[in-house]
Amino acid sequence: MSVDASPTDRFKQFRPPSPASNGNGNGALSAASPAPARAAHRLRLNPTDHHEPDSYEDLQSQLDFSPMLFSSLERYLPPPLLALSRDAKVDYMRDILLRYSPEGERTRVLRHREYRQKILANYKPLHRELYSLHAASFFVPSFLRALKENTEESFRSIITEPSPGIYVFEMLQSRACEMLLDEVENFERWVHDTNFRIMRPNTMNRYGVVLDDFGLETMLARMMDDFVRPIARVFYPEVGGSTLDSHHGFVVEYGMDRDVELGFHVDDSEVTLNVCLGEQFSGGELFFRGVRCDKHVNSETQQEESFDYAHTPGHAVLHRGRHRHGARATTSGHRANLILWCRSSVFRELKKYQTDFSSWCGECLRTKRVRHQSSLASTKLELMRRERRAA
Repeated sequence: MSVDASPTDRFKQFRPPSPASNGNGNGALSAASPAPARAAHRLRLNPTDHHEPDSYEDLQSQLDFSPMLFSSLERYLPPPLLALSRDAKVDYMRDILLRYSPEGERTRVLRHREYRQKILANYKPLHRELYSLHAASFFVPSFLRALKENTEESFRSIITEPSPGIYVFEMLQSRACEMLLDEVENFERWVHDTNFRIMRPNTMNRYGVVLDDFGLETMLARMMDDFVRPIARVFYPEVGGSTLDSHHGFVVEYGMDRDVELGFHVDDSEVTLNVCLGEQFSGGELFFRGVRCDKHVNSETQQEESFDYAHTPGHAVLHRGRHRHGARATTSGHRANLILWCRSSVFRELKKYQTDFSSWCGECLRTKRVRHQSSLASTKLELMRRERRAA
């Protein structure tokens, strides 16, 4: 089984430290507090108690890692640095992260940054309104009403759960689907006309485009923050649904002249949003086969875990990234889907120290139940033996 992830996407872009300046917000320490030599940049062993770190969320498109990572690291900065400008602290922390990133990974992310800058400098968007995500013209009214109320009851009023952990709901207006398809087509036409070689969304799709690479990163970040995370907070708390803080967004295309099907896999995400954009097609059903942790990703599927789903344009499917799935062959027409992999750096860090994932892994839960039943049977047998000896 393959994990659907691109090496260039596993880390956010890394921007090299900016040159020293007067500390007026352009990324360097102030003249009054000269910066230590970069080799001396280090964090404290213990965090500064009661320090309220800055928020870095508005720098999502500029930072090299999750904004939450910078907020977390800030409490470990040397005390004299805590009073400096936010940009100065970013520069200091970025240098530390850069020095501790593997050389090969640094090279990859720097190349990806240069690649993205070339696209942004030359590609002219077709629908600029897409890039600002005007919610009223993007989402269907029922979806917006549920998000405004922001309760489990309001979400369940628009969502169906055809199989445990898989949620389906109407999300995008037809005009929004059309604009996204037009923008992707316009980008692909530019790629063809300029003979520009692009990176595909992942290792399994030969067609499709990464939306983040040509300017839609901020729009997709807002979609995750304001319209996916509130739902994930309710339905996926055990996999970091409330702490989603980074994403990978792309459109995949299927048809007789494109990718036909998608093999059995898991996503490099905690929560995946999959929205059908259209157009006219037959086939292409998603098939799900149970949620698995790394240890059990290749284990057998239980009968109750099998579920197939037929796409409807404008409708979204929300599922755990570790929910094993694939796509059957698109037998006619052209199908395009918006995919948003949503990730939580907090959950990924915590997961390193866990061995039991029975709160969400189907096989961990089944194994735990088997052990429990075996323990009960052994206890019952021992009690029966004691009763016989006593008699």
